Amino acid sequence: VQLQASGGGLVQAGGSLRLSCAASGRTFGSLVMGWFRQAPGKEREFVAAIRLTGRLAYYADSVKGRFTISRDNAENTVYLQMNSLKPEDTAVYFCAADRSPTSWGLEYVRKTSTYDYWGPGTLVTVSS
Repeated sequence: VQLQASGGGLVQAGGSLRLSCAASGRTFGSLVMGWFRQAPGKEREFVAAIRLTGRLAYYADSVKGRFTISRDNAENTVYLQMNSLKPEDTAVYFCAADRSPTSWGLEYVRKTSTYDYWGPGTLVTVSS
């Protein structure tokens, strides 16, 4: 599975962006998909994750109510709609895939070690 994220850019505080992550391969529907971000000088942190059918998702507290993760299994794509962006959302955003989900729940999906595949990341910059 190869992942390619896109949609990053420069936006003013309060604005919106939608990130996309396209996955290759025919096993997309079996993958738990996640979004993480890494700001300069900080560790990579969990943002959101979505289960196979797309009906269940988890979010970090810092983005809850502002970000929405969704997936289109027919298009092998997962999205991250980001609204009401803040300067502290500035980071490189990575999508990730768990090929063999063994569990579910926030503690499982928030760990970077859960995921087998990572995309190269897309930069989001939010100006104040």
